[in-house]
Amino acid sequence: MANKVTNPTRMELTRLKKKLVTAVRGHKLLKDKRDELMRQFLDLARENMALRLKVEEGIKAANTNFVIAKAGMSEQTLHSALMAPKQEVSLELSTKNIMSVDIPQFEYKTKSADANDIYSYGFAFTTGDLDDAVKSLSDVFSEMLKLAEIEKSCQMLAAEIERTRRRVNALEYVIIPETQEGIRYITMKLDENERSTQVRLMKVKDMMLEEAHHYSERA
Repeated sequence: MANKVTNPTRMELTRLKKKLVTAVRGHKLLKDKRDELMRQFLDLARENMALRLKVEEGIKAANTNFVIAKAGMSEQTLHSALMAPKQEVSLELSTKNIMSVDIPQFEYKTKSADANDIYSYGFAFTTGDLDDAVKSLSDVFSEMLKLAEIEKSCQMLAAEIERTRRRVNALEYVIIPETQEGIRYITMKLDENERSTQVRLMKVKDMMLEEAHHYSERA
């Protein structure tokens, strides 16, 4: 740091002291932000893990029912039954701010409020296994959206945690130590200059006293 300081003046010392106060305050705030982000991230990660298991179970059950339905129906009948979906879904995206991170929030609305209005086919030529498969996917749909929301939120929080961690480290290991070293360097230089000035003043005083003494002797 000493090499970077080209003008060891009191004005520069005051500037570095203000910079140090700001850096220390910023370091504390960023550490608090990082800790809170970590807490929020861990809460979402736990929720994500539980929800993912539930969604995977629902998808597995739906796939099993589809396989059984396919075995009991012709492929053409199965495709015809699922060709034109009856229910429609509209998705709305909003955001929620967590420690300056805008995480997504999904809300969806269905065309029909009837939860059973999901079958786009008649029941004469289809099996009950197909009904179970469609119902399984319908039941897990909202949880799939919630899972997507949480996973995206976890990604965004993780990225912000990494950015905050780098800033904390930069302040803790680079900016604050360099500023402290600069303050020590300037303080040392100013003390040296002050001591040198005092020595010069003492020498001048001695010279003046000596000259006055010689003058009085001549008189």
